[in-house]
Amino acid sequence: MPYILVLYYSRQGATAEMARQIARGVETAGLEARLRTVPAVSTDHEATAAPVPDSGAPYCTLEDLEHCAGLALGSPTRFGNMAAALKYFLDGTSGLWMKSALAGKPAGVFTSTSSMHGGQETTLLSMMLPLMHQGMLIVGLPYTEPELARTREGGTPYGPSHVAGLDSQQALTATEKHLCQALGRRLADIASALKTTA
Repeated sequence: MPYILVLYYSRQGATAEMARQIARGVETAGLEARLRTVPAVSTDHEATAAPVPDSGAPYCTLEDLEHCAGLALGSPTRFGNMAAALKYFLDGTSGLWMKSALAGKPAGVFTSTSSMHGGQETTLLSMMLPLMHQGMLIVGLPYTEPELARTREGGTPYGPSHVAGLDSQQALTATEKHLCQALGRRLADIASALKTTA
């Protein structure tokens, strides 16, 4: 069965909650959502992660990525860029690039920041770059989503976003949840349409 891979890295839980909302949108559009995460990276070169995380989604494999019908990629913002853990995983996908395994598949991005102007849009754009190199079709959020034009919280045309607050404790608002679900539905709809025309 075709699935949308919802791949994310989350430290405080906000990005993980966004991933769950995106998965909900995927499933309302009739496709399976496969939630996956990546292990943290460490400056200690001897550090290793257990093969299965203590909680949350399983770690992503290259096979999960290769066989997806579409991808939602999420990360908290780190100085206007994606988190190192997610970048590290993406840096290991050159084998998929060499065989064009992801070319022509839809992909969208999402992020969470501490403040409204904490680098949401640059983080979303930075996550798009490796996906474009892989030949994926970038899917944003159109202004046909009326919440996008009215939001006082997170939300951009580049993808859903969330303002978690300086203590990372602010829950997703109804608008932020709606925009996450909208991206999930959009990815599933586009993946299904592409499969029909292939």
